[in-house]
Amino acid sequence: METVSPAPATHLPRLNIPVLPLWAWPVIGGVSALGFAPQSWWPLTVIAFALLIQQSAHGPEHGSVKRAFWIGWLFGLGHFTIGLRWIAVAFTYQAAMPEWLGYLGVVLLSVYLAVFPALTAMAARWLSGGRIGIPHVLAFAGFWIITEYLRSQLFTGFAWNPLSVIAVDMAGAAATVGTYGLSGLLLIGIGGLALAASHCKKAAWTIAATASVFGVLHLWMLVNLPIAKRIGGFPAITIVQPNISQTDKYRPGYVATNFKKLSENSAAPIIAKDEKDQPRLIFWPEAAIPWSLESGMPPWVYSDQPGGSAVATRAQLALLMNPGDVLITGADRFVLDKEGDITGARNSVFAVNSDASLAPWRYDKAHLVPYGEYLPMKSLLKPLGIDRLVPGSIDFLPGPGPLTMPLKFEGQTLNMGVQICYEIIFSGEVVDRANRPDFIFNASNDAWFGTVGPPQFLAISRLRAVEEGLPIIRATPTGVSAIINPDGSLAQSLPHGVAGRIDAHLPNAAPPTFFGRYGNIIPLCLGGIFLLISYVANRRATR
Repeated sequence: METVSPAPATHLPRLNIPVLPLWAWPVIGGVSALGFAPQSWWPLTVIAFALLIQQSAHGPEHGSVKRAFWIGWLFGLGHFTIGLRWIAVAFTYQAAMPEWLGYLGVVLLSVYLAVFPALTAMAARWLSGGRIGIPHVLAFAGFWIITEYLRSQLFTGFAWNPLSVIAVDMAGAAATVGTYGLSGLLLIGIGGLALAASHCKKAAWTIAATASVFGVLHLWMLVNLPIAKRIGGFPAITIVQPNISQTDKYRPGYVATNFKKLSENSAAPIIAKDEKDQPRLIFWPEAAIPWSLESGMPPWVYSDQPGGSAVATRAQLALLMNPGDVLITGADRFVLDKEGDITGARNSVFAVNSDASLAPWRYDKAHLVPYGEYLPMKSLLKPLGIDRLVPGSIDFLPGPGPLTMPLKFEGQTLNMGVQICYEIIFSGEVVDRANRPDFIFNASNDAWFGTVGPPQFLAISRLRAVEEGLPIIRATPTGVSAIINPDGSLAQSLPHGVAGRIDAHLPNAAPPTFFGRYGNIIPLCLGGIFLLISYVANRRATR
């Protein structure tokens, strides 16, 4: 008697959603990126990741670990291509390379970054054995924590848009488990939706448990925060946003115009009588001035700057200040060898006192942007016509890393941490833990990033404030400049593309957070715990 084999299943086990073809996954990944700023349509991100978790767990009849890898990679390709589309804008501000190379660069970067969600989907499918359930959700969350951390470390790292940034308005848990741990907790909640779609009886329990953890950790952060605003006005601060476009920044003849924009927004504010003579900290953006503030450079360095010397230039800056004010500004500096020849440059932040003297410290950017501030594999890429984006023929050199700078202000010492531009996207790497600052100054130039990059940058910076329990001051030429409270909320901000200033008082720092004490060992341990529970639960289920 002839037997008829049953037709292959067209649905995942106990699911009502058909197995999606591979071509659909770049689209789903692209949709998931719309949860990031400026759209912030986070429900789309939740649905897209729920689909990824659900369909990467399908049984052997629908594929294998290899198929899970390709689902994750195609998802990641769309996710990063759409989320990082602002990178292509940077190529429009220079003439060394064609603009179309920027769009190709976004795709090529996404081809690499997509490997991380691919590894997550593949490893979770392997550990869970192709069964949708809590073990698979835990495995996916655990591996995502690890791969998101690895993305921030390998090949100089690129930690832009961690998944947790979609929850920045409720990110209190990051003060305990950090950005990557928060991403893992989010995925467990999202995985609960995947379980619900699979008619899993434990879906409601998973979602409720995750929501409870979120709520408890967020409330714990709020309970441990001090009053956010200082009473009595110490210190008073002014943040200057001159709205100098990247096109105008290096245009010949625009130096005087750009300096005028900075100067006009730096004058003493009209404030209450009892605060009229109060000294201020004045914050200017990254590389705000194109002049050398240090003496001892070759004479040609000073040929185009006011007075023809560093002393004369600082004297001109001092004219903008009242007695006791301190101007903190970004400026490039040259590095000399023993013979006095220039061997490199540094992207730095200086403090200029009201008497035109320099503070006895400076901060040199440590985490440089490849292809932006230096060209890796120069001997190979230069002949191909590929150059770095920042003008000039001298590569920038890295500084020593996070340092705490003492500001002598009104007879007191205020400790300041500095992060220049995209350095601040690296979770757990923004402060000197042995010498915790009172606040972080993020001098940046977001003019490179069009209209999409700046709001994403602001959201990532807010996560750093929560993690470290520190206020963050952001000064950028075109926005978004802001004062960020230690709970991640915005005390004040200036919108993108607007010239202006912020006059306010520096918020208090919170007590050291749990994450601030121990750093990324916390989320990595959390990821390991998720994987261990997943392994044990899966072994019991298969006995």
